Amino acid sequence: MTTSPLHSLDIRLLRYFAVVAEENNMSRAAQRLFMSQPPLSRHIRQLEERLGLTLFVRHTRGLTLTAEGGRVLDIVRPLLAQQDEAYAALSQLAQNGVQTLRLGLTTAFEQGGFASLETQLNASVDTLRIVRHASPDLVRLVRRGKLDAAVVALPLETAELSVTPLAWQEPLIAALPAIWPEATLEPLSLAALNHRPLFWFSRERNPAFFDHTRETFHRAGYAPVCIEEPLEHDVLLARIAHGDGLSLLPASFAAIQRQGVTFRPLSDDALTLQAGLIMLPEHAARLQWLYQRISFLSMAR
Repeated sequence: MTTSPLHSLDIRLLRYFAVVAEENNMSRAAQRLFMSQPPLSRHIRQLEERLGLTLFVRHTRGLTLTAEGGRVLDIVRPLLAQQDEAYAALSQLAQNGVQTLRLGLTTAFEQGGFASLETQLNASVDTLRIVRHASPDLVRLVRRGKLDAAVVALPLETAELSVTPLAWQEPLIAALPAIWPEATLEPLSLAALNHRPLFWFSRERNPAFFDHTRETFHRAGYAPVCIEEPLEHDVLLARIAHGDGLSLLPASFAAIQRQGVTFRPLSDDALTLQAGLIMLPEHAARLQWLYQRISFLSMAR
């Protein structure tokens, strides 16, 4: 049997193509795939070169699928669905006999809030593996099958995942240098902090939550000068204590006693983080017990 040169085609190129075809926009497709736009554009061009076909017409408003591209999409969709089903079946087979749970926990909330959950889960499964990352990183790990599920902070971009909001919600509060006069204000509004630097994240790290907070800031008359937020919370609190700026953190972080840092509630319409449980849709039935356990514990907080 003659082997086609396409037999060596990386199936990831086909999945990238399918997402771009669904979005008709390279930027939105890149966000769904948790990658930057330039490499995604290169992957699509590479696929077109391998197939010898023009899959999209490029224009200023985005992309339009060509007739040839439409035929390719009809061919690859069943293949991608079969791949998802095969991975789910292999995952189930690997877990028969020993119940192992790979769970991600977002670092958006203070980690002490997960202690009861970890205790309960350790008693429920043979092996519990906990991974702690920022919510967008957990989305990527769940989508790649590296985690069975994750507790994340919403709002968040979670395309192609099963998302179940939980009862666990926390308002954001201001973490201020204790030496600032605003640390004694009661009530404290966001507008009162306009002249102070704010440690904040870039939109690329979490577009959904960034846009959500920007709208809330606008309604509150808050236009902060943002400076780069350290990834580690201990470094962030140290810089706040030094007087370099303020931050907005979930209320659970007030449990951390840090000399030089004052935590203050805000009088504005609350910015709120809500916990959510994410997983691949094909795992939802198998992990229904996990949702019930986490849902119960989150309501008991």
